[in-house]
Amino acid sequence: MRNDNRTGAQAMRAVMMAGVTGLALAGLVAACAPEAQPTGAARDYADYCAACHGPAGRGNGPAAVGMMPAPADLTMLAAQDGGVFPKTRVMGQLVGYTMGRSESHMPVFDVLREGPVVMYDDGSGQRVATPARLVALADYLQTLQQ
Repeated sequence: MRNDNRTGAQAMRAVMMAGVTGLALAGLVAACAPEAQPTGAARDYADYCAACHGPAGRGNGPAAVGMMPAPADLTMLAAQDGGVFPKTRVMGQLVGYTMGRSESHMPVFDVLREGPVVMYDDGSGQRVATPARLVALADYLQTLQQ
């Protein structure tokens, strides 16, 4: 046991401060841990979209410099579609099922077709088996809308 002439209150404060410091240090370590990195759809966005569309989706990523046509501002998709996010069209664009890609530099992301599927209603009233990663990425893009 430590004998440094502290009063009971002083010793208690020292123990509490050590605990607070330990918690703060644990929080800092957790924030820097790999688990703090984006996961799921945010990770797919970072891996496949952010280089051209930028971290906020505005079409200003580092790979967009000099690109013609310029990458789309993904934050304006709903505004350009009468205020409704065009989720089915976005998913089609991601995996190459839409017209008008001939001018686009955007690659087809076959990797988004991998893995489990979910039942998705594309607006026709029919539920179709759709790759979960594709739906999740479209949902993520919807969160970027202005």
